[in-house]
Amino acid sequence: MRYSAVLIILIGLVAGCATAPTTTTAELTPFQAILSAAERPEEGVTGVFRMEVRGGGRQDDFLYLNSEADYRDQRCLTLALPQSAALALEHKLGGDPTVALKGKTLRVTGTAKRTTIGFRNNGVMTDKYYYQTHLLITDPAQISIVP
Repeated sequence: MRYSAVLIILIGLVAGCATAPTTTTAELTPFQAILSAAERPEEGVTGVFRMEVRGGGRQDDFLYLNSEADYRDQRCLTLALPQSAALALEHKLGGDPTVALKGKTLRVTGTAKRTTIGFRNNGVMTDKYYYQTHLLITDPAQISIVP
């Protein structure tokens, strides 16, 4: 009888740990952000994230800052800044954010969401895709450099 009660409690605890909260107050690593966002692909996970900038670039009027050198790496958390936010961040930093922030650890607030990235062949979308986890930055105040 006691064994059954302990087993039921353990199953309940494990099941409770299986889902991450939609909003969290703890700082999440890129890996934790990616897992939590994948569990809730529609709404993502809102919180505070901590990541080192290892890569970045620009495409389609967006600036991207990545937690991995290869943005295609499944462990990569990507900060996506539309042009207005990218320009404001560049002004705040006094230079190109991809250069100024490379190697720096950032604390970022916002919502990390799983994003579908489609493959193109000669400019035409194919049926192939993969996922990235993006955190939309609309205001440079969402980003702070960890000393």
